[in-house]
Amino acid sequence: MTSQGDREWDAFAYDRLADPQRAWGRTVLARAALRGNETVLDAGCGAGGLTAEILEQLPHGQVIAIDGSAQMVERARVQLEARFGDRVRVEVADLTAFTLEHPVDVIFSNAVFHHIPDHPALFRCLWQALRPGGRLVAQCGGGPNLERLRTHVAEVAADDALLASLVGWDGPWNNADAETTAVRLADAGFIEIVTSVTPGFVELDDAAHARAFLTTINLRSHLSRLGSDEAREHLLDAVVERLAASDPPFELDHWRLNIWARRPMKG
Repeated sequence: MTSQGDREWDAFAYDRLADPQRAWGRTVLARAALRGNETVLDAGCGAGGLTAEILEQLPHGQVIAIDGSAQMVERARVQLEARFGDRVRVEVADLTAFTLEHPVDVIFSNAVFHHIPDHPALFRCLWQALRPGGRLVAQCGGGPNLERLRTHVAEVAADDALLASLVGWDGPWNNADAETTAVRLADAGFIEIVTSVTPGFVELDDAAHARAFLTTINLRSHLSRLGSDEAREHLLDAVVERLAASDPPFELDHWRLNIWARRPMKG
């Protein structure tokens, strides 16, 4: 999962915990309606779980998989190259500043774009990577994504010396709305644009599952801002306690920004 300011992820832990992200990604893959012979760019491939599912739908095609995290790319490369050989290429790349030798037919992306601060630059770069007539099919966090979780963190951090570095900071995410995203896609040159924001709530099993999920995924950047293990444990204890008391318990309020757009045949 690519991130501009804090790129590295624990790829092994993410792979164990990312069932919700994979489920969302399968809905995106279904919307891509692959014929089986395309070249697909997986923009933010993570540990490669969904990349493998894309390749399974491309018996006569190939995938270029890129991500900003070297750890994610290494895990994806190990998992994918043994199964798919030269039908897949996995590389570290910045999604706002990469180039391809040849344009692709489809760009797929799941649970990535909300980690990228500059969406106009992102969409311009993706437009350049598509062949004329090629399509972008993606989903990421958007709209009110994680608003309740962000409120929990803000309330826990207020007037707490251990968590002072979190006060006034709303997190690392760029949760754009559907209307703003449609305008940005059009400005980048895309047509046939369809965007929407839909709920994608995640219900975790228990306190241990919630703690692991927050540590690896949702609060990864928050924890990296804190100066001590004591502060990190204090934040996790407080947020998990609040999630336990919520109704339903241990629910994370994810919202998904859905994107479908095409590069024109000309221009």
